[in-house]
Amino acid sequence: MLIACYATWFAAGVYLYPSTPIVALVVLGVAIALHSSLQHEVLHGHPTRFARVNEALVFLPLGLVYPYRSYKKLHLQHHADERLTDPYDDPESFYKATDDWRTHPVVLRKLLSWNNTLLGRVTLGPPLMVIGFTMAQWRAIAGGDRKVASAWLLHAAGLLPTVLIIEFAFGIPLWLYALTSAYLGISLISVRSFCEHQWSERADGRTIIVETSILAPLFLYNNLHFVHHKLPNAPWYRLPMLYRQRREEWRLMNEGYVFRSYLDIFKAFLFRSKEPVVHPGLRLGNTHLVTTVMKTSPGLPPLSEISSPEQHDDIDRRPADV
Repeated sequence: MLIACYATWFAAGVYLYPSTPIVALVVLGVAIALHSSLQHEVLHGHPTRFARVNEALVFLPLGLVYPYRSYKKLHLQHHADERLTDPYDDPESFYKATDDWRTHPVVLRKLLSWNNTLLGRVTLGPPLMVIGFTMAQWRAIAGGDRKVASAWLLHAAGLLPTVLIIEFAFGIPLWLYALTSAYLGISLISVRSFCEHQWSERADGRTIIVETSILAPLFLYNNLHFVHHKLPNAPWYRLPMLYRQRREEWRLMNEGYVFRSYLDIFKAFLFRSKEPVVHPGLRLGNTHLVTTVMKTSPGLPPLSEISSPEQHDDIDRRPADV
């Protein structure tokens, strides 16, 4: 899959762009989305047992924006299911705490509300995510976080050959690549992440299952997201089988947070907000925690099949800061 991704990206830039530039830019965007899915697979310990080998396989940042090591650290933090959707503890949460929401300008509130529709997420979402992520990263660097600084230095090292390939091998202006292909790549991944999580008092009810989709291979079957959260070590190609084997149990465990396909999500939320931006039950502000019940389903997979992010990140390698 890695070979296919890089081959598609390179062929679209070198061979397709000179003759059909619009098609090429779209294909490049699809390749970038697939590369993002592959980076997700790599940070979970695939395809080898060695973190540095895996990292080298996705070293070139085709999407330009996110340093791999920062993404890895934040995503493994996100896998603490008991904190899923928390505006502070879950770095991938789109919720805002009540106190923070009250301080936001009206214009920003409008933008964030529109971002909670699917159309808003795929159009406005990419710049909101990139700006928010970059500001948080640079605040960390300014505060003396050497690991974040190191992640950005490595990112810059990978960015240099990537930009040279785009500009000179492809002949695509960097600004055009960024505003079309890279933007499209983030938008495609945003389709997957749009409904991935919701607030529920029970932690198992917070993660979605989208049963079928033509987009599933592009997402490396992370449409079966609840299965992935319960079995983060399972490689992407096993997720459909694991779901089929215990379909009714999975659906019961996640309290029926199930969609038949992404088409159903499009129909339901293209123009309608899927939920309020303000977190409905967990946090009022950074120091105010609302007491709530944190339960998980009794029907969990065997413990031998489940690992915490910390355990998962230690498979014959150093933690995320290597």
